[in-house]
Amino acid sequence: RASAGGRPQVLRFLMMSPTDPVSPDVALGDLGALLLDAGVSVTDVRGTLERARDAVVPGTELAFAVLPEHVFVSRPGVPRATTIAAGGGPGLTFRQTAHASRLARRLEAGRVALDQVPAHVSHIRGLERRHPALQTALGGALLSAGLAVLFRCPWWAVVLALLVGALVASIVLLTERIRAAAAVVPFVAALISTLVVGVVADRLDFGAVPLFAVCAPVALLVPGALITNALLELTAADIVTGASRLVYGLIMLTFMAAGIFAGAAATGLRVDPRSAALVGETSLVTGHSGWEAVPPLAWSWVGVVVLAVGIGLSFGSGFRLTIATVVIMICTYAALMLLSPFTGSTIATGITAGLLFLAARVLERVTLAVPATVSFQPAFLLLVPGTVGLVALASFDAAALAAAPMVFISLCIGTKVGALLADALRITRPASPATAT
Repeated sequence: RASAGGRPQVLRFLMMSPTDPVSPDVALGDLGALLLDAGVSVTDVRGTLERARDAVVPGTELAFAVLPEHVFVSRPGVPRATTIAAGGGPGLTFRQTAHASRLARRLEAGRVALDQVPAHVSHIRGLERRHPALQTALGGALLSAGLAVLFRCPWWAVVLALLVGALVASIVLLTERIRAAAAVVPFVAALISTLVVGVVADRLDFGAVPLFAVCAPVALLVPGALITNALLELTAADIVTGASRLVYGLIMLTFMAAGIFAGAAATGLRVDPRSAALVGETSLVTGHSGWEAVPPLAWSWVGVVVLAVGIGLSFGSGFRLTIATVVIMICTYAALMLLSPFTGSTIATGITAGLLFLAARVLERVTLAVPATVSFQPAFLLLVPGTVGLVALASFDAAALAAAPMVFISLCIGTKVGALLADALRITRPASPATAT
């Protein structure tokens, strides 16, 4: 194997003739590496590979061990395992993730032959975004502004979040291929975001600043999916990968909180203690007018749409997947708003996650055009488990600090229950070649 531009290539496949057979070890290992780059948990990657093995090479005693950046394929009695490394660079876009998930499902259903897998994997890795710099900057701006509206920040904070979000996204774009920068980008981005917000608030004498005016621009960097994947892996007995991901995610949150503290200390920024809230609990009212007024509650729905479009642009969804993201996130927000008054935001998060996961599996079963990994992840970001943790660290609010781990646990339980229901209803069982559509 060789790596060029962060994309692994199989030299053996490129040099062999069309009639040469493809090794199941290499083909399935490449598929596993592709799914890892798509952000799929190691538990799900291993399960996908085992189902694909049973479909394309039944009776073969291949065993899989999956780590965050490597897939090991072994055979009984063979001393050496085939090791396939994931890309190690920037993750796949949502569009590439959709293609990767679709390839796995088609392989499980027998609609793709094993010797076609390397070519499909190479094609998926080669898909490029149109105007990636513009999409990333605009996506970061809309994502930040959408969160600010959703959590009812004043209009001046919404406009400022729009501008600072584009700045943070540009910083991420410039540094994403520098591996050594990954450790400091969360701190630097949070520091710059807080400095800009603090200076503007001081110059215009806005007083206490809503916490999400500071956190929204850096939400693009919040490792919410990483931390929740880590907890899901821990509950599936993948201790090594789950623990390593969890530690890494917590370190990223700590660095971001440190950047906020440093920026606040340098500018004298004061955070409104009432602004540390979850979705469904936001009721901040300033009593001001003009730029210091808070958007009406009905504007929260507009914020959800803007947030969904921002996520689509930031993560390269493409037009059709972005439309699907908007619909799914509106439904997710509606579920949170309906359940929160009766169960509280923490329990509502778990129930919504379970229903959403089940619905994602149903949607995947109906059409392969919207795989569950793509439909679940954007709405998963709306549940903002990582942002909850960042808010808790940045606010030192006792209630927020207590709510963050409970939200994580609720989210994991809800997702696990949704997965169990999907398995019990045979929603995730791949269709046979004769019945696949």
